[in-house]
Amino acid sequence: MEQEADGPPGRIADSAGEVAARVRTVVESAGCTQREFARRIVMDPSKLSRSLSGTRRFTVAELARIADAGEVDAGWLLGSRVVGDGGVAVAGPGADVGAGPDVGGGPGAGAGIRAGVQPGVRSAGASSPVPPRAPRAPSAGRPLQIVRETVRLIAEHGFHAVRVADIAAACATSTAAIHYHFPGRAELLEAAVRWCMDEDTASRAARIAEFGGGAGEDAAAELRELLALQTPRTAQQRRQWLVWLDLWAEAARSTAIGRLHVEYYRQWRATVSDVIRRGIEQGVFRDVDPEFSALRLTALIDGLASQVLAGAADDIEGTGPDEMYTALLAYIRTELAV
Repeated sequence: MEQEADGPPGRIADSAGEVAARVRTVVESAGCTQREFARRIVMDPSKLSRSLSGTRRFTVAELARIADAGEVDAGWLLGSRVVGDGGVAVAGPGADVGAGPDVGGGPGAGAGIRAGVQPGVRSAGASSPVPPRAPRAPSAGRPLQIVRETVRLIAEHGFHAVRVADIAAACATSTAAIHYHFPGRAELLEAAVRWCMDEDTASRAARIAEFGGGAGEDAAAELRELLALQTPRTAQQRRQWLVWLDLWAEAARSTAIGRLHVEYYRQWRATVSDVIRRGIEQGVFRDVDPEFSALRLTALIDGLASQVLAGAADDIEGTGPDEMYTALLAYIRTELAV
C-alpha cells in the first residue's frame, strides 16, 4: 500500500516513523490487543494498524486520544520536550505544545496537541524509550466520556439538535477540550456510532459466551438470545437504537458513516447466518439459504425496532418490546424451524 499523501490539515508528518514507534510503545504497554486499544480510543482498528505500519499518518486528535488512553504525555508522542519548575515551558491542563518541524498537514496542524501534564512535572524528551505518564483526568478517560455523553444527547435530542457546547456542559469541560479530541461534528457522530457498534458487539459476545454458544450448542436457542439482544428493552439498548436511527439518515450522505453502516451490518448478518447454518447442520432449521435468511431477519428487526421506538417516544400505545420479540420468534417458527 502506498504512503498516503499529505491529506487534510491535522495530519502529523512522520517520515522516520518515530511517532508510530512511540504509539506502538503505548499500545504494547496498555496490556491489551491492538483492536481493544483501538476500541478504547474510538478509532477504526484498520486505521490504527495502517498508521502504525507507516501507510497512514495519525491526526492530531487521534494522538490526543492515544495519549489519554495510554496515560502518557502527548508532547512525548510528538517528540516535544516539556519541562516545568522554571524550565523552558510549563504545560498545564489545556496548554498547547508546539510540535516544531515534525508536524505536517498545514499551518498550525500540531498546535492543538496538549502536553497533558501539570505544572511542576518534568517530562522526558523525545529520545526517552519509556513514555512519561500524565495524570488521569477525573473522568477516567476524557474521550470515552465525551463519546458516552454524545450518545446520550443524540438519543435524547437527535444529532443535529446537539451542539458541541451541550456536550461540553455534560462533560463539565470546555468546547475547546471537545474539539481537542474530536475536531468536528462529523468526527463526533462517527465516534458515537463506532462506540455503539463496539458495545453491541461486546454485549453480544458476552451474552453468547455466558449462554454457552458455540459449535456444539443449540443453534435455535442461540438465535433467540441474539434476537433478545436486539430488542430495545433497557435504557442502554434504546439509546443505541436511537443513535442507529440517526446513522441510517447520515449513512446516505457521509462516506465515513456509510462505511461504518456497511461494516456493522456485514458483521451482524455473518453472525446470524453462521448460527442459522449450524442450526441446519443440527437439524433444528430447514435447509434454507443462511445469508438470505439473515438479510430478511435483519430487515424485520430494523423495522420492528423503529416501531417500538416511535411508540415509546410519548408513551403512545403501539408496538412494544414484547410484541417485537414475539414477532421475531414467530419468524423463527414459520420460516426456519423444522
